[in-house]
Amino acid sequence: MATTVFAPSLSADVTRYLADDLLPLTLTELVMYDFSEKLVLPKGHGTTYTMSRYARIPLAFAPTAEGVPPIATPLTVSQATVSLSQWTALVTITDVTQLTIKHDTFKIAKERLTMAASELMERNCINAVMAFPNINYVNQKGSRASLLQTDVINPQEIQRAFAFLETLGVPMFKGPKATSGGATVKKSAGEGQPGALKEPRSSPHYVVVMHPMVQADFRNNPQVQFLSSYSSPNRLYNHEIGEWNSMRFCTSNFIPSWTGVAAFTVQSTAASGVIGYNTGGSLATAANYYIIVTASDQIFQYESIIWAVTAGITGASAAAGQGSLAVNLPTTYPGYTFNIYIGTSAALAATHLGTCTAGPLQGNLQGQATQLAGGQTVTITGIGVAKTPPAAPGTGVTVYPTFIFGVDSFATVTLSDIEVNYLDKAEKIDPANQLKMASFKFYNGTFIKNASFAMRLESGSQFSLTTG
Repeated sequence: MATTVFAPSLSADVTRYLADDLLPLTLTELVMYDFSEKLVLPKGHGTTYTMSRYARIPLAFAPTAEGVPPIATPLTVSQATVSLSQWTALVTITDVTQLTIKHDTFKIAKERLTMAASELMERNCINAVMAFPNINYVNQKGSRASLLQTDVINPQEIQRAFAFLETLGVPMFKGPKATSGGATVKKSAGEGQPGALKEPRSSPHYVVVMHPMVQADFRNNPQVQFLSSYSSPNRLYNHEIGEWNSMRFCTSNFIPSWTGVAAFTVQSTAASGVIGYNTGGSLATAANYYIIVTASDQIFQYESIIWAVTAGITGASAAAGQGSLAVNLPTTYPGYTFNIYIGTSAALAATHLGTCTAGPLQGNLQGQATQLAGGQTVTITGIGVAKTPPAAPGTGVTVYPTFIFGVDSFATVTLSDIEVNYLDKAEKIDPANQLKMASFKFYNGTFIKNASFAMRLESGSQFSLTTG
């Protein structure tokens, strides 16, 4: 007896069901930008913002002799400067898309652009504060490469950071703040400015911003577990996770991390993760070259996977003339693009991108070995623009930064506030109204106001080994 079954007999007559609701996105905790002081660069004054600081006058070493004029002390000045940049994003949707897609794609584009603008400001702010010169590695390790996954943050490291900042006299949030005239006033960062952070507590404190993995290590510390002041379930203060020892702890899953990978193999065979020497570029064949490869996630564009620097690659066996390097990028990192750095020494490899034809076709990084798709062989023909990759952790180790800072440590200068444009009517360049466009732009820059007012702690995490 013939039986009618669903597949394959009747499957063609089934109407596909598509839910009205969309799948949710993950949440991002944007913290650092809120803590930056908000400044404005007036229009008509270029794109560079500069602040000056006059140093203290050295105190007299000994009393002045009677009738002898003191030696004049000159005033000295230093400056902090930031160059502002314009940042944009654009989504273009055709009328056919609007007519045929179930969901309102133009509405979705506007929502996603709003999200992207906030995340872009946060990402740029974090990249700027990564330049704070005061860096500590937990357990007194000497560098990022020396850290192990077991080198986790602990109360002693936090105490050391607190003592360091207090010894320098770094002003606290809600604490006494020195003015340019030397007087002290009770005033919080950004007070009286639009969008200024509103602190709910009046006690002076420094701020600690840490990655959730680092927070888990800190919470897991036996000493911290017994601190009753750290047991409050309320997040009252900008994603706050608690308070301890005149410091308020905030968490942000937008804080970057870096994972170390073993260096690419240097050989002439074509395989993923190997490098060979070719002809046809501008690299001198008699020189040695060193390569660093990094991988950036395609959404937030953090260089979060860093291969160790290669051994020297020599072109002595190549034909006379100019040479190039063929780098075979791996296929094992979906959702990432790659960047290739090159130099004539291990140190110089960390200062310049390579040049190639596979990189961006327009913009400031046109022709540079960046934003490269995986699984391809990229020919590096020369040494390109100056750019520094993140320092590599040890192979298999993931390192996280923690920021500890006082008031007035960094600021964001705005030349032009965020401007959102929606083009959904016929235009001269689109007379038939076939396109809808949504975009944003803003012009700003974040800079370090006082280099000694903050520090960065770097650590591993015992929890990163147990996650995917």
